[in-house]
Amino acid sequence: MTLATLTEVLDPAARAGSGVGAFNVIQLEHAEAFVAAAEHTGLPVILQISENCVRYHGALAPLGLATLELARRATVPVVVHLDHAERVDLVREAVQLGFTSVMYDGSTLDHDTNLARTAEVVEHCRGHGVPVEAELGEVGGKDGVHAPGARTDPAEARRFVAATGVDALAVAVGSSHAMTSRHATLDQGLISALRDAVPVPLVLHGSSGVPDGGLAAAVRAGITKVNIATHLNVVFTAAVRVRLGQDGTVDPRKYLAPGRDAASAEAARLLTLLHSLNDHVK
Repeated sequence: MTLATLTEVLDPAARAGSGVGAFNVIQLEHAEAFVAAAEHTGLPVILQISENCVRYHGALAPLGLATLELARRATVPVVVHLDHAERVDLVREAVQLGFTSVMYDGSTLDHDTNLARTAEVVEHCRGHGVPVEAELGEVGGKDGVHAPGARTDPAEARRFVAATGVDALAVAVGSSHAMTSRHATLDQGLISALRDAVPVPLVLHGSSGVPDGGLAAAVRAGITKVNIATHLNVVFTAAVRVRLGQDGTVDPRKYLAPGRDAASAEAARLLTLLHSLNDHVK
């Protein structure tokens, strides 16, 4: 019950018709918050470090190794996942460091190049026992390069998964990255069609913009991995702002701790929601 692979967490959830929360780590406090949330709920969690985050820190290893250590110490299954990697060398580094999942994002490439490079990544990762997530169809909002109106075609998705051998597929069904309000409307019919077409768990990116009811419907329709980053950062930052407004503290521990606690509480709520959608959200 500690460091787990993506497949070990997603496959049972997909069979049960439940969802798994995947939360982005930017600072160590994020990783601490999300592991604490998982342990509080007794549910697995996926900790994600994106290529954007790697650029911010200047390297993958420092934050990645710290996150891996927190995962190893956890009392519940924790996946450490490289998110939205566009560089194959970064994927290889993550595998070498011990990450238990990677997402190769070739969604902005032409179809044939995306397929070929994704298959290359899968071949390398499979040799190290690391599952691979890929994206087909551009999810809006990420650095302004994705088309918000794009959708994943079920027949194309079936062919893509068969040709690449990926273990999970991120699909474009109406969500958008970096939304700070929760009003996105998903194409639930398309999610169901993709679930029927694709033999691997489906991933929803841009879930921060989707309200609880929309998340419930998405999981019932066939989504398993639910990526949430911006919403948790909104919660974290709001708590930090409140604390900074109370006095003149300059000790980061005094304002980061409330942010960490708030993000942890919301992450625990989301983990429980996603796990119990079929029981509690109609």
